Amino acid sequence: MRALLSTVSLAALLACSCATTSSTSRAGSKDGPEVLQFDPVLVTPEMELAQLNDEELFALGTSAFAAADYEKASRCFLRLADNFPASKHHDSAAFNAGLALERLGKWAEALERFRPLMDPAKGSGDALDASFRAAECYYHLDEYLPAVEILSTVAAREDVPAQDRLQAKVHRGICLLESGDLDGAERALRESLTFWGEKKESERLDEYFPGQAQFFLGEIYRVFFERVELDPEQGEDKLGKDLESKCEFLLSAQGHFLRTIRIGDGQWATAAGFRIGALYESLYDAMTLAKVPPGLDEEQAKIYREELHKKVRVLVTKAMTIYERTLAAAERIGAENPFVAKTQESLDRLKQILRETPEEPAASPVGTESQDVSKPTS
Repeated sequence: MRALLSTVSLAALLACSCATTSSTSRAGSKDGPEVLQFDPVLVTPEMELAQLNDEELFALGTSAFAAADYEKASRCFLRLADNFPASKHHDSAAFNAGLALERLGKWAEALERFRPLMDPAKGSGDALDASFRAAECYYHLDEYLPAVEILSTVAAREDVPAQDRLQAKVHRGICLLESGDLDGAERALRESLTFWGEKKESERLDEYFPGQAQFFLGEIYRVFFERVELDPEQGEDKLGKDLESKCEFLLSAQGHFLRTIRIGDGQWATAAGFRIGALYESLYDAMTLAKVPPGLDEEQAKIYREELHKKVRVLVTKAMTIYERTLAAAERIGAENPFVAKTQESLDRLKQILRETPEEPAASPVGTESQDVSKPTS
C-alpha cells in the first residue's frame, strides 16, 4: 500500500509541476475545468533517424535510394557511416552515401565519401568502383588532373577486366580534352579505340565507351572547326584558305561522328547525329554572319548578303536532313537524352531560315563532295 501511495503522490507532484511551468497555457472558464495546452514539439528527420540502429538505417536508406529519394537516402547512409564505425554495413553505407550525394549534384561531398574507399592501384569491387566515382566527382568539379591520375592508374592495370580498363582509357581522354590538352586527348582516345579493337573479339565489351570515344574525337575536331573565323577584311586569299581549313575540320569531325553512329550505341549515335547537323548549321552562320568585305556601298553589301544566302542554302538543307534522320532514329530506338530536344529545336530554327532564304540550285560546299552526310545512319 505504501508503494502505491508514494506512486500516486509522485504523480500528483508531477501534475502540479507541469501546471505551473511557463511552457504551457490554460484554457476554459474561471469556474470550469482547466485544459493544459503544451507548445508543439518539432520532430526533425535527424531526430527520427537518431532512434534507428545500423540495420534499420541501412534498410531505410536502401529503400529510399530505390525510390529515388536521394535526400533521405543520403541522410540514412551518412548517419550510419558517421555513427556506426564498427557496423558491417559501414563501408557500403559510405559508398552509397556518395552515390546519393552524386544524384543530388553534391560532387564535393560525394568525393569526400569515395576518396577513403578508393584504391585505383590494387583495389577491386567497391574500392575500384570508388576510384571511378572519385574521378567522376573530380571531373564535375573541373579538377581534371587528379581524375587523369586515377584513371591512368586503372587503365594501366592488367588485373582488372577489359571493360573497366576501356572505361578508364576513354574517360582519361575526355578529362584531357576538358583540361585543354587536345593533342593528349586525341592520343588517349585513339589508344582506347585500338584497345577496344584488340579486345572485342575475345571479350564481351559494351558499345557505350567506344561510341563515347569516337564522339569525343569528333568534338576535338569540332573545336578546331569553331576556332577558324571567316573574316573578309583579311582579303580574298586569306578568306579562301580559312574557308577551306574550316571545311576540312568539318569533314574530320563529321567522319568521327559518323563512326560513332556506326558503332551503334543509341545515346552517342543520337548525340553524333545532332553534332553533324550542328556543324553545317554553324558553317551557315559563320558564312552569313561574316563581315561584309570592305569597299562595298550599302546596295552592294545588300547584294553580297543575298548572293551569299543563296550559295549557303545547301548547308541548311543538309543540316535539316541530318536532324530529321537523327530524330527518326531516336524515336525508333526510344532514345531519351538532351540531344533529342536540341535536335528538334535546331530543326525548327532551320525550317524558319529556309522559308526566308532565296532559292538557288543546290551545289556542294567546298570540300564536301566526297561525303554523303544525308545518310548518317548508314
